Amino acid sequence: MVTIPIGKFFEAVIVWLRFHFDDFFNIIRQGLTSFIDGFENMLIFIPAAVVIGLMAAIAWRSAGKGVAIFTVLSMSLIYSMGLWPQTMQTLALVLTSAMIALIIGIPIGIWAARSDKFDKVARPVLDFMQTMPAFVYLIPAVLFFKLGKVPGAVATVIFAMPPAVRLTNLGIRQVPEDVVEAALSFGSTPRQLLFKVQLPIAIPTILAGVNQTIMLSLSMVVIAAMIGAGGLGEEVLKGITQLKIGRGFESGIAVVFLAMVLDRITQSLANINRNRKM
Repeated sequence: MVTIPIGKFFEAVIVWLRFHFDDFFNIIRQGLTSFIDGFENMLIFIPAAVVIGLMAAIAWRSAGKGVAIFTVLSMSLIYSMGLWPQTMQTLALVLTSAMIALIIGIPIGIWAARSDKFDKVARPVLDFMQTMPAFVYLIPAVLFFKLGKVPGAVATVIFAMPPAVRLTNLGIRQVPEDVVEAALSFGSTPRQLLFKVQLPIAIPTILAGVNQTIMLSLSMVVIAAMIGAGGLGEEVLKGITQLKIGRGFESGIAVVFLAMVLDRITQSLANINRNRKM
C-alpha cells in the first residue's frame, strides 16, 4: 500500500516559511505583543469598579436591566475570588483576537457573497479550519512566533474566523432579490449596493457571526494557555497539572461567567438590530 508523507510535507513547508519569512514573523510578533500588552495593562490599571460599571452600562444599554445586574454580580464574584488580573489578561487576548478575526473575516465573507467561484474555494477551507482540532493550531503558531501570547492570539484568530466569514456571506446572500433589483434599477453602483443596501440588511446575521467569533476566541484562549498565553487558562492548567482543585474550579467558573456576559451582550446587539429591521 502506497503511503503519502503528508506530515513530512507539512514539516518541510513550515521549515521553508521560517527560513524565508522569519523577519516578517518577528515584526508581527513584536507588533501584536505591544498591542496586547498595552490593552492588558490598560484594563488592569483601570480600577475594577470602573470596569465593572462600564460593562454593566453596556449590558444595560444593549440587553436590559437583568443582564446588567448579572454582569455586576458575576464580575464582582470574579474579583472576590482574586482572579481579576487573570480575567483582564484573558479579556484583552479575547478581544484582540476577535477583532483581528473580524477585520479579516468580514471582508472575506463579503468577497464570498459577491463571487460564487470564490465561495466554492473558500467553503472547504473554512470546513478544514473549523474541524481541525484546536490543539493542532498551536504547533505552527509556536514554531513561527515562539511561546507567549502572540502564538495564542494567532491560533485563536485562525480558529475563530470561520463563523465571521460564513455568517457575513450568509447575511448578504439572504438580502431579498427584489431589494437588490430595486437598488440597481435606481442606478446604485456595486459599492453603494453593498454599503447602503446589503450590509445594513445583513447586520443582524453579521452580528451573530461576531458573537460566535468572540465565543470561539474565548474557548481557544483557554487552550492557548498551554503555550504560555496566560490568563484564566493558565490557572485552569495549574489546577490540572498541580492538582489545585479549588483554584482550577474557580478559574473555570470565572471563564463561564465571562463567556456568559460577553455572549449576552453581543447576542442582544444582534437582536436589537433585527428588531429595528422588523
